[in-house]
Amino acid sequence: MGNQAKVGVTVLAVLASLLLARAPGLAQVRFQQRQRLRPLDYSRLAPMLGFEMRPRANIPGGWTGGPTGAIFADSQVVHSGHWSVRLERKSASRQNYTTLMKIIPIEFAGTTIELRGFLRTEDVENFSGLWMREDAESVSLGFDNMQSRQLKGTTPWTEYSIKLHLHPQARRLRFGVIQSGTGKTWADDLQLLVDGRPVWEAPREPLKTGLELDHDFDAGSGISISELSAVQVEDLALLGRVWGFLKYYDSAVTEGRRHWDYDLFRVMPQVLQARNRDEADAALVQWITSLGEAPTCAGCATLLETDLSFGPDIAWIQQTSQLRPELSRILQTIRDNRLPGEQFYVSKVPGVGNASFDHELAYTNVKFPDAGYQLLALFRFWNVVEYWSPDRDLVGTQWNGVLTEFIPRFALAKDENSYKRELLALLTTLGDGHANLWGALDARPPVGKCEIPVDVRFVENKPLITGFRSNHPDDLGRLRIGDVITKLDGTPVAKLVESWKPYYSASNDAARLLAISHTLTRGACGETKITVRRHARRGRRKLKVNRVPSEGLKEAEKSHDLPGPAFRLLSNDVAYLKISTAKVSDARRYIENAAGTKGLILDIRDYPSEFMVFALGSLLVESETPFARVTQGDLANPGAFHWAAPISLHPASPHYPGKIVVLVDETSVSAAEYAALAFRSAPKAIVVGSTTAGADGNVSTLPLPGGLHTMISGVGVFYPDKTPTQRVGIVPNIQVTPTIAGIREQRDEVLEEALRQILGAQIPASEIAKLANPQSWTEVHF
Repeated sequence: MGNQAKVGVTVLAVLASLLLARAPGLAQVRFQQRQRLRPLDYSRLAPMLGFEMRPRANIPGGWTGGPTGAIFADSQVVHSGHWSVRLERKSASRQNYTTLMKIIPIEFAGTTIELRGFLRTEDVENFSGLWMREDAESVSLGFDNMQSRQLKGTTPWTEYSIKLHLHPQARRLRFGVIQSGTGKTWADDLQLLVDGRPVWEAPREPLKTGLELDHDFDAGSGISISELSAVQVEDLALLGRVWGFLKYYDSAVTEGRRHWDYDLFRVMPQVLQARNRDEADAALVQWITSLGEAPTCAGCATLLETDLSFGPDIAWIQQTSQLRPELSRILQTIRDNRLPGEQFYVSKVPGVGNASFDHELAYTNVKFPDAGYQLLALFRFWNVVEYWSPDRDLVGTQWNGVLTEFIPRFALAKDENSYKRELLALLTTLGDGHANLWGALDARPPVGKCEIPVDVRFVENKPLITGFRSNHPDDLGRLRIGDVITKLDGTPVAKLVESWKPYYSASNDAARLLAISHTLTRGACGETKITVRRHARRGRRKLKVNRVPSEGLKEAEKSHDLPGPAFRLLSNDVAYLKISTAKVSDARRYIENAAGTKGLILDIRDYPSEFMVFALGSLLVESETPFARVTQGDLANPGAFHWAAPISLHPASPHYPGKIVVLVDETSVSAAEYAALAFRSAPKAIVVGSTTAGADGNVSTLPLPGGLHTMISGVGVFYPDKTPTQRVGIVPNIQVTPTIAGIREQRDEVLEEALRQILGAQIPASEIAKLANPQSWTEVHF
């Protein structure tokens, strides 16, 4: 990407996907996930185009872009008004380009769209310019970035203009300012014109989609199922697969012309009434034919093998031993005549590349039981995994069996709670800690609005009381920190846990037990019996305690880093930084204050407060250091995932030359895992602790019928050598897990091992224990 001959190609690539500007991780979702483009009051663009909106984080209000640290709201150099925008690139700036960007829906009519504005440059190395791109659902229809005008060097304020033909299929407009190479570019007083008039004066022409035109099943699917035969289950499984294939491959659906959920309800009764597979296939053929003949495309999509991680699992459409030849032929024709990248129900999040599930409705008013909507939830999620999960290959061939297994469970769920329970069980089969029934977790067993007011952590695979969440002794009975819970209401905890596991979605056992620990004591309010083991030699104690309302309790302990400020000195030789409260703006000062120490402990046994990967990671490396690779879905070939280029840390000052010890455990999830992945790439870094949660990658949110929603990990995250992290987690160099004895003695055995790694094994255990005690630390104020 570095040489000038490739500039034209790479600008398009950067504007299409700013993948390397940001890195995957749950923390990024809040900032980068594209929101649905709703009807826009275009007149509100006026102050934004003039850069007069209040800046946010030093970037002009209303705008986005990257890389971080290269875009600034400027009040000193302006063309008019109080503010302009400045793009400033130095030799150490990340990426080859700096791009200021705004995305708006195209809900106006016209012939020509024009972006006009004033630019000023200073020592620009390659070029600067206005840029604009109009897109269909996912295909670029027009683009200009002024590269051919070679605006570079130093120039005074000058007005420039770029124009595009307003394509009738265009749905989104992306525009802004771009700079290639070092130097500074200022922009001010932009105008967005349609046929020479401000965009807010252009006639409005909103697109009518199948979702807006079709209301046949707003009041319910009308499908009721009391029992299912084995033949019906197999036929419904085929329907679910065909429906999902057409959703992402057939132009009638990918262009938004059909309300695809409602089309499912139209064909499902015919499939249920079929007496055999031939009749079911015939019903599907008749249904697909009614959608219209697949158009023959001039520039059909093709699957590129370049950097292919895995391809679509659609060989089944060619298996005439399982499908009637006519049905197989129709499906293959649709596959071969698909358009490149044209999708209605899914797009890719700018800057990251994970799937954004657009136009999926949550149907908050559906009344349960409703077998049609319940099966819709199953089919929707199953096909999202089939075509848009980067970790589908980890599930293996059993994913087909999951669909067949859950069809009767969903179809026959008798009420809303049963439906939620089946959803929880379905999500668990994926083995993705991001895939949970968020907002409805209280449907997991054990159910109840009360709990014993204690913090529980599984230590040595046993549920250990680690703290209290109530100040009322009557609630706590005679429980003590360090008690191992062996029975609840007379039932062994081990037996309860095994029965609950199928409803707790997680990527590995450590993360699953962590989730169960948060709900272990939940149940009916009032007095309950609990059996604990306090000391091995003294046997078990049977106690009576009160379950109290969860709402009145202190927040449960969900992290294992240490209380107090983000940065402290444990001694003159050891610095400590916990990422859960660290700030990007203070990254350099953390390193400055750690100067002269032998080692820096980075505690990631919690979720990061901010995305610290590049701000802090760049201060830990001496040269460009690749630390991750990701895989992204292919809109033109749903079900295919390709490798993106390696993601690297680039060195910056001040550099920390000492040893780095990264602390992790089962509470380290998603963005925390991504940070650990980056920090361990430093030349003197090691990871200490226990395996992380194994759920990394920006999340993609999926609505589900009943006002529910789940998520999946939207991009695959790997080490640079393509070793996976999903399900595996970040495996420490040195495995250290807390012990029951250590918890009872209120020791942090993971931190103690980190100290030994920095100071040496010869340091007395008493000295290590003293340094690990937060009361002995030196607080550093900024």
